Amino acid sequence: MPSYIAPTKDMQFVLHEVLNAAETGIPGYDEMEADFTGAVLEEAGKLATEVLAPLNTVGDTEGCVLENGVVRTPSGFKEAFKQMQDGGWTALDCDPEFGGQGMPYLLNTAVGEIFVGANMAFNMYQGLTHGAYSAIHTHGTDDQKATYLPKLVTCEWTGTMNLTEPHCGTDLGLMRTKAEPQDDGSYQITGQKIFISAGEHDLADNIIHLVLAKIPGGPEGIKGVSLFIVPKFLVNDDGSLGARNGVTCGKIEEKMGIHGNSTCVMNYDGATGFLLGEAHKGMRAMFTMMNEARLGVGLQGYAQAEAAYQNAVIYANDRLQGRAVTGAENPDGPADPLIVHPDIRRSLMDQKSFVEGARAFTFWGAHLIDKSHRSDDKDAEGLVSLLTPVIKGFQTDKGFEMAVQAQQVYGGHGYIEEWGMSQFARDARIAMIYEGANGIQALDLVGRKLAQDGGKHVMAFFELVKTFIKDNGGDEAFDKAFLDPLKAASKDLQAAGMYFMQQGMKNPNNALAGSYDFMHLFGHVCLGLMWARMGLAAKTALDGGASDAEFYETKLATGRYYMARHLPATKMHLARIESGADTVMALDAANF
Repeated sequence: MPSYIAPTKDMQFVLHEVLNAAETGIPGYDEMEADFTGAVLEEAGKLATEVLAPLNTVGDTEGCVLENGVVRTPSGFKEAFKQMQDGGWTALDCDPEFGGQGMPYLLNTAVGEIFVGANMAFNMYQGLTHGAYSAIHTHGTDDQKATYLPKLVTCEWTGTMNLTEPHCGTDLGLMRTKAEPQDDGSYQITGQKIFISAGEHDLADNIIHLVLAKIPGGPEGIKGVSLFIVPKFLVNDDGSLGARNGVTCGKIEEKMGIHGNSTCVMNYDGATGFLLGEAHKGMRAMFTMMNEARLGVGLQGYAQAEAAYQNAVIYANDRLQGRAVTGAENPDGPADPLIVHPDIRRSLMDQKSFVEGARAFTFWGAHLIDKSHRSDDKDAEGLVSLLTPVIKGFQTDKGFEMAVQAQQVYGGHGYIEEWGMSQFARDARIAMIYEGANGIQALDLVGRKLAQDGGKHVMAFFELVKTFIKDNGGDEAFDKAFLDPLKAASKDLQAAGMYFMQQGMKNPNNALAGSYDFMHLFGHVCLGLMWARMGLAAKTALDGGASDAEFYETKLATGRYYMARHLPATKMHLARIESGADTVMALDAANF
């Protein structure tokens, strides 16, 4: 059975030596001292290693079962969920007014990585609840907040988001689910939603569905969509549970992975719903959930890669195969361990350099969300809005790729279920699809986010990179290994943006055909920036006589690998972008 150990040391390095969390001046960050965050992460790690990780294989093999309209979750999930509730883990960054602990979103993100790495399917039950909490907290009335938030904070009640229908996914303007107004101010919700994660289960007393639907007579298309709170059980005035609502689980989808999470077809048959936010402004409220969820899915991408990498390292050190080409390194044994071979080292370095770079990138994104919300910083809000499709799209593409590379280290055993590597690859695969498939993320990035506020935020990103390089140059070795590659990659990104400006107006297909490559180009530059920042922090620690020199030297070596072996991919992506749309669009539909 695979194992999992929370990478708390690396998390602490990012929190305190790269982001300098406690010194940022963001309200609430003064509590983010190293001793405090270390204690929180260590406790989360214990729960992950001792409780959640052993249930990962259980969830994968047992799956969820629908019986008489009720979904039974895998063995041990209910007890583990109770431990999560009792430990206060579901309330970490929630509003204290509703029973939360008020910690920064950044700390919740770090803890979330630990739980996702240990058991992704299990963590989705509380992760989706947090999204529903955020949407109601931002857009709900005082009565709605008082009714739903305290129970969502504790996960006594869980939450879902209901967007997709059998005939429409991304194009939500085509949805058919209707919301008929009632005399008492409520609505009758009728329709079917599919792919609803945690739509029905036995872990909570109530499930609060947030459902997109159209009020008859409203505007056509996406402008006519509204968002509704539709509880599984209606809630009485005193907060107790009332009658069963008209919402049922029609079936559980049979999936490639995340078997421990119940992905449901949900049928709404005149269910009572309550408008959340303004009529016909449902997407505004839903995006409160979706933006948070997209960063969380980007986290899932690298967290699964981290778990797979940990196990690949163990296997590569234990498995004896062949001899090192430079001479036997295990002369007393029949063969050398796999890890002596350069191609295995390449694979492990690919995985390690991606995971550590992605962790820093995601933590930086969470930090920007805190800065936006806690300091009302519009520039931070604009920057993280720009980066969100990159965090989601690039990191889930690469996270899956790295999980497959970890599986490959095992050779034939990687294809055998008892070793567990298949699950990491299968679970990671969904992250490329849900919360907006990665092609949609690329279109959002190029079609909307680049031009947002007149291009202000992408220009701010370029200036941020330029300023970092200017302020930290002067050491020849560091410049050559980190700053020069970052400068070259940033120029490639700027050249791609310039191509879109010059060619996109003439033929929009030129921009859209290059959008996926642009997302990956941007992702490499972001990880390059993170590695330059981490490299600087490691260099500073070594120059200051750090006691744990091996950790920082390893960090520098890993960063040099990424800058030399992965960052040059920006040139390939730029070449593809500048080739335009002609070759992409050359065939008629009939010729495929």
